[in-house]
Amino acid sequence: MIARLLPSLLISLALLLSANQSMAARLKDMAVVSGQRPNQLIGYGLVVGLDGTGDNSGTNPVTGQSVVTMLNSLGVAVPAGINLQARNAAVVMVTAELAALARPGQIMDVTVSSLTNARSIRGGTLIMTPLKAANGQVYAQAQGSIVVPGASVSTAMARTTINQLSAGRIPSGAIVEQAAPEADMDPIVEFNFHKVDFAQIQRAVEAISRVVSEENAVTAIDARTVAVRVPVQRAQRVNVMAQLLELEIQPVVDIARVVVNARTGSVVVNQSVRLAPFAVTHGNLTIQVQAVNQAVPQSLLSRSRPMTQRNERVSIDSGPAGQMVRVDEGASLEQVVRAINMLGATPQDLMSILQAMKSSGALQAELEII
Repeated sequence: MIARLLPSLLISLALLLSANQSMAARLKDMAVVSGQRPNQLIGYGLVVGLDGTGDNSGTNPVTGQSVVTMLNSLGVAVPAGINLQARNAAVVMVTAELAALARPGQIMDVTVSSLTNARSIRGGTLIMTPLKAANGQVYAQAQGSIVVPGASVSTAMARTTINQLSAGRIPSGAIVEQAAPEADMDPIVEFNFHKVDFAQIQRAVEAISRVVSEENAVTAIDARTVAVRVPVQRAQRVNVMAQLLELEIQPVVDIARVVVNARTGSVVVNQSVRLAPFAVTHGNLTIQVQAVNQAVPQSLLSRSRPMTQRNERVSIDSGPAGQMVRVDEGASLEQVVRAINMLGATPQDLMSILQAMKSSGALQAELEII
């Protein structure tokens, strides 16, 4: 008998272990290394080559002044007092993100947005534009043809526009000129977790301690940060950091939260949401939620304690508004939301019911409305 059951037990154990391993998350997905972050870059530039869809220089003299300044920088003498009607040009703002540890010569994408009254920058070319960081230093140079994911069709009587024509992107449109300042090679590296949770920090400390064998090398700073002592030598540091970032940590169960979309009526519930005993009467809708514990039949020869199984029931009455129904135990919110949606309740009705449940204490979770 045991020999027959042994293969099934081994398969069940393997499935259980694989399920637990699949739920684990890597450290790189749960936290970021302190000090390694991208930097925002911004620049003021000029787009040329537009087919008459650029800025209106008559009402906006900034474009003409920018064109004159650009020509003077290239050695073209422009007489003073001349207002250039540059309908094929537009002044733009250029934004980009300098990745962490980016080196000179690497390329990155940039976003180009019209600054004044250009109708479209489709088909234009951005002239070399320096991109500066918050400290005022130039870290990249941007230039190239703009890709605008939109179109516009106009006639004498009407005009139709698809998407936004006053903004676009330049793939690989900027070259890094200098690297961002790096932090010192501190032997202490801090991992900042995305969520504040003491239990998660404790699990992270235990998991990292199994990799870093040095005594007192892992310290929990607070509910978000874990400090780890790593080698100062670059080669050893890279090896240790690679092992730590690929380390799998079992995530803790998040706090109970219910997210409701006010426009679509969509409801997202996580696994921690619990309900207390309650009943709802909303207009002509009466919902009763309860759970009944039923005994599970046991073998006659079994000496284990009697076991119970929880069966949840949701009853609905769509007739005239009745009295509140008192129940003994709560059930899952998923069944309640499904029952409300089946009756065709509006998103406003659903939000009203959930807010009332939260106020009465029946909904034991955070309610977030977006």
